[in-house]
Amino acid sequence: MKKIRKPNPITQAFLAATLALSLTSAICMPARKHQDPRLEEISLPAGFHIEIFASNVKNARSMCQGDKGTIFVGTRNKGDVYAVRDVDGDMQADTVITIAHGLNMPNGVAFKDGSLYVAEVSKVTRYDQIEDHLANPPKPIVVNATFPTEEHHGWKYIAFGPDGKLYVPVGAPCNICDHPEDERYASMMRMNPDGTELEVYAHGIRNSVGFAWHPQTKALWFTDNGRDWLGDDAPNDELNHAPQAGMHFGYPYCHAGSILDPDFGKGKSCDTYTAPARKLGAHVAALGMLFYTGKMFPAEYQNRILICEHGSWNRQVPDGYRVTSVTLDGDKAIEYKPFATGWLKGSEAWGRPVALLQLQDGSVLVSDDFADVIYRITYKDPK
Repeated sequence: MKKIRKPNPITQAFLAATLALSLTSAICMPARKHQDPRLEEISLPAGFHIEIFASNVKNARSMCQGDKGTIFVGTRNKGDVYAVRDVDGDMQADTVITIAHGLNMPNGVAFKDGSLYVAEVSKVTRYDQIEDHLANPPKPIVVNATFPTEEHHGWKYIAFGPDGKLYVPVGAPCNICDHPEDERYASMMRMNPDGTELEVYAHGIRNSVGFAWHPQTKALWFTDNGRDWLGDDAPNDELNHAPQAGMHFGYPYCHAGSILDPDFGKGKSCDTYTAPARKLGAHVAALGMLFYTGKMFPAEYQNRILICEHGSWNRQVPDGYRVTSVTLDGDKAIEYKPFATGWLKGSEAWGRPVALLQLQDGSVLVSDDFADVIYRITYKDPK
C-alpha cells in the first residue's frame, strides 16, 4: 500500500489560511483602490472631479449613512445589503461587508437612531445598533409587513422626513393599470418608525425611486418614472413637488401634466391633477435625487437638485445614463441640464447612475448598479 505523505506544518497553515480567506471573502471584501480609466470619459463642469470611492459593490443601489460613518447600500437584483467602510479616512472605502443576503429586492435603506431600516418588496425591517455589529449583524425586526407583494415596481426607496416619519412608495404593479379598490398602489405612503399609522401621503405616482425634502421649506420633492409604449418621446419622466398630503399626480389617467392616457384617460381632465414641477427626459428613468447643502461645491449649487438618470430601455435612441441638475427659484424649477455625462457611448452604456449621498465634507457619492461601484464627486476651484 502506498503511504500518503502528510503536508508539513507550513503547508497546513497555508491551506488553513487560504480556506479561511475564501470563506470570509463572501462576507467582507476589500474595496479595491484603483482608478477606472473610463472615468476619464465622464464630463463634469469645470472644477469638478470624479473618482472611485468603492469597488466590489455588486448591484449598488440606494445609500444612507450611519452615525459612525458607515455607508449602507441596498441592491435590487442581488438581494444583498452592504456596509461600506472608509477606515483610514482617506475618502476611499477599505471594506465592503455583506450584512444581509437573500432578501427580496432590498433596494431601500434608511438610518435613524442607531438602526438601519431596509425595505423589501412587501416589508420593512430594522437592524438595531447595526454599526456595532457589522461582522455579526443582529436578527432583523419586522417593522411593517403589510405592503403589496407584487414585484413589478415593488422595489422601494425609503427615507425619513422632517416629520420623523418613514416615507415608503408603492409603485404601480404594471406598466399602466388602475386599482381603485386599493389606494396603496401608485402612491407615496408614510408611517411612524415603529410601523404604526401607515397612511397614503400622495396618490397618482407610477414609480418613485427617489425623493428628498427642501432644506428650507421642508416640502417633499420626488422623481417619477413615466409609463412605457407611448413612443420614444412621451411621456416625460417627472420631478414633482408635494408640499402637503392628499395631492394626486395623475397616474394612470394623465401623464406629465398634459397627456391623457389612451386607455384610462377617457372622461378625465389633466387639470384635475397636479402637474410636474419639471418635465424630465422621456424614459430616462429618473431615480435618486438630493438637494445639495454642502460647502464644497460653488455657492450657486446651494439647494440645487441633483438627479440620477438610470437610462432608458424603451427608446430606439437611448437617453439618460447621467446625473442632471435642476435649479429652483422658490418652488419653480427654472433650469434642467446635464451635470455628469459619459456613461453612455453611442448606443452602449458602461455605467448607470442610481442614487446620491452627500458626505460631511460636501462631496457627493453616486452609486452605479451596472458598473458595481460607488463614485465620489468633488470640487476644487480651478483658479
